[in-house]
Amino acid sequence: MAEDDSSPQKSLGEIFELTKAYAKQETVDPIKGLWKFVAFGLGAAVVGAMAIGLLIVGILRLLQTETGQHLTGSLTWVPYLITLVITLIVIALAVVSITNRKGTER
Repeated sequence: MAEDDSSPQKSLGEIFELTKAYAKQETVDPIKGLWKFVAFGLGAAVVGAMAIGLLIVGILRLLQTETGQHLTGSLTWVPYLITLVITLIVIALAVVSITNRKGTER
């Protein structure tokens, strides 16, 4: 007697393989594609943070060297205060930019 190609075991095996392939296609593959964007975003965040940090240090050194004799003696803390205020302004702008997204719904 010839074996039937449409046996229930074979059909169930095909359904299982199709379901597994579909689940992989719809879940695992998109997540793998997202890793590239996450890596680029993380790299950009690190480079951006380093750039802002170096800019803040540069502003501090500029204030310390270019103010001459005006900020010496008991006023040596003034460049640090100015740099702190600038840093707080940059942080506030970042927070406002993140929290005040118009047109996007969560």
